Amino acid sequence: MTDRDADNPIIRLVHVHHTYGRLTALADLTFDVAKNEWVFISGPSGAGKTTLLKLLYFGTRASAGEVIVDGIPLAHLRRNGVPRLRRKCGVIFQDYKLIPGRTVFENVALVLEAAGCERRLISKKVRAVLRMVGMEGHADALPPRLSGGEQQRAAVARAIVGDPKIILADEPTGSLDEESARAVLDLLQTAHIRGATVIIATHDKGMIRSIGGRVLYLNQGRIYAAGHVERHYDRMVL
Repeated sequence: MTDRDADNPIIRLVHVHHTYGRLTALADLTFDVAKNEWVFISGPSGAGKTTLLKLLYFGTRASAGEVIVDGIPLAHLRRNGVPRLRRKCGVIFQDYKLIPGRTVFENVALVLEAAGCERRLISKKVRAVLRMVGMEGHADALPPRLSGGEQQRAAVARAIVGDPKIILADEPTGSLDEESARAVLDLLQTAHIRGATVIIATHDKGMIRSIGGRVLYLNQGRIYAAGHVERHYDRMVL
């Protein structure tokens, strides 16, 4: 990350609040994320991690404050501007969100179809990314017939097939065995090496220690602590 990247963040939040009725989910969040940065959003269940990710891909609109994603201010984003934003973001959901009645190939291809890619290019790119995540042999399988690890690999393929600038992952290894979890993290690290900004919401301290990097720790919707965790060590440098 260069000084120029730090001066031109790919994500910026300024005094962001979000409420669900009378419930405050996020309160006064202000932070930047640099291009090609790897950031963990950590904290206990109910801290606001998933809500924060939703704000970034416009799954919900902030109640107050400013959210800017790759130069796009989201406060007044109209419906016709959402596809442009979504093309910049690959999202990995905790519960996969694969369409059960469509094959793995079709689930991944939907991203490129929505972007208006040519059919010939779609087939080539989808086959390549399925090979990359070890799911080429399951291209014609329906998601309900796959294991949790296989579904998550398919979800990763869908997130990265469009070469997004930003990857947002919500507890991407939460329900996986150790081998499958390691495979998913390896894929995310490969995308990061290729230039993607990666933001992972997790309460898994082991994952954070193994990878290291910047951590924003949420508690009751507020940033309780922020800093860098040294790889393989359980301490945060604030």
